Amino acid sequence: MEREIVIVLDFGGQYNQLIARRVRECNVYCEVHPYNLSLEKIKEMNPKGIIFTGGPNSVYGEEAVLCEKEIFELGIPILGICYGSQLMAHLLGGKVTTAPVSEYGKTEVNIDNATTMFHGVSDKTICWMSHTDYIEKAPEGFKITAHTPVCPVAGMECPEKGLYAVQFHPEVMHTVEGMTMLRNFVMNICKCTGDWKMDSFVETTIQAIREKVGNGKVLCALSGGVDSSVAAVLLAKAVGKQLTCVFVDHGLLRKNEGDEVEAVFGPNGSYDLNFIRVNAQERFYKKLSGVTEPEQKRKIIGEEFIRVFEDEAKKIGAVDFLVQGTIYPDVIESGLGKSATIKSHHNVGGLPDCVDFKEIIEPLRMLFKDEVRKAGLELGIPENLVYRQPFPGPGLGIRIIGEVTEEKVHIVQDADYIYREEIAKAGVDKDLGQYFAALTNMRSVGVMGDERTYDYAVALRAVCTSDFMTADCAQIPWEVLSKVANRIVNEVKGVNRVMYDCTSKPPATIEFE
Repeated sequence: MEREIVIVLDFGGQYNQLIARRVRECNVYCEVHPYNLSLEKIKEMNPKGIIFTGGPNSVYGEEAVLCEKEIFELGIPILGICYGSQLMAHLLGGKVTTAPVSEYGKTEVNIDNATTMFHGVSDKTICWMSHTDYIEKAPEGFKITAHTPVCPVAGMECPEKGLYAVQFHPEVMHTVEGMTMLRNFVMNICKCTGDWKMDSFVETTIQAIREKVGNGKVLCALSGGVDSSVAAVLLAKAVGKQLTCVFVDHGLLRKNEGDEVEAVFGPNGSYDLNFIRVNAQERFYKKLSGVTEPEQKRKIIGEEFIRVFEDEAKKIGAVDFLVQGTIYPDVIESGLGKSATIKSHHNVGGLPDCVDFKEIIEPLRMLFKDEVRKAGLELGIPENLVYRQPFPGPGLGIRIIGEVTEEKVHIVQDADYIYREEIAKAGVDKDLGQYFAALTNMRSVGVMGDERTYDYAVALRAVCTSDFMTADCAQIPWEVLSKVANRIVNEVKGVNRVMYDCTSKPPATIEFE
């Protein structure tokens, strides 16, 4: 389907996918691409607008990552953010240098001109700064639109050429009126109409899948999580009985989760699916024996998933397509352009070299988590399934620090079950984006029943987030945490200490490994 698009060119900034997410909040489709995307490809994509991200380098340094100067002559509106603003200034004849005073964190910015970019924005507004360099002199033809006491060019623009730049980060929630600014750029400057909606996505995706699959057989990797569940129902509506869903119980699921997944998608469930449950616990435990490195664990689990599917496919007969619930943050966090690889994802970076399928179908590959949920509701999936707690593909394998053993799995399953139960009882679950218990590899001395113990420490994690790309630590009432801790040390054998993780994302990730 032809649709309007805004592209984000990534110069190594940590907020690259957050920028895209904010654009999509305007109902405008947006993709992230490497900074060196060719001009020919950009012309082919025909974007309504382009956004340059931030980045860790200096535009005048040896490690600078630069785009082609000709991009500014395409007649496409461009917004430069942080490093992106400095890059625009540098390439067009302005002066960028080391700032006398660096700015980090919440900063009051003075808006000098009520331009289209800042329409509806207060004269003084709180923005999130994160820079050591600054624009000392704007290029010829640009007017300065914002400043701070120590940053002479916090905003600049050349409307005649459709070029706009801000030194701060409008995409983060700490920039109070950042969404207003981005909406102004996308809707008023780029002239987007906002045609990116989940109903049209579902309809066009189902049609595209039917055309791709034809009469072929499809095998879906069903974990029971939100992403794979939405992918499974999407495929079921597209190709019906040509689809077989294989649910692999790898022994790394939450307590009772295998039976819960079968109850929903199995023979007596709500969906008319070909459903196969594979109990492969021992197979996975054996493969993970002695392995402690997180990335190695992810790759082992990802490869073993594929091997199980291959085995099942051979029993079914010729299978043409494998379906996975990969989503956009998985793709970006697995490495894009100059961005760091935050983690390899078993659906993306951890695939084995040889896969026994004609093609892999990832219908949700370009969706963010909340868009996946909207698609799920559009498909008629019940809310309790759509809004269930997110669970990573590698499962408890990455919530157990160090070697994975059956004993450790039972410990973290029981601790996590208690934690989720008490959170629900206290009624605070609706305020949380994600919460779970993890098992650290630390053992420490304790005393229980007048006897010395030397047992594991469980770490509790809870975050508030709307997009799972940034997250704040949740401030759960102390009486709830205290009750959870008491129950865990009393009811879970092998645990004598419970800790609460107070770290935001970034610098941490939501998961432990």
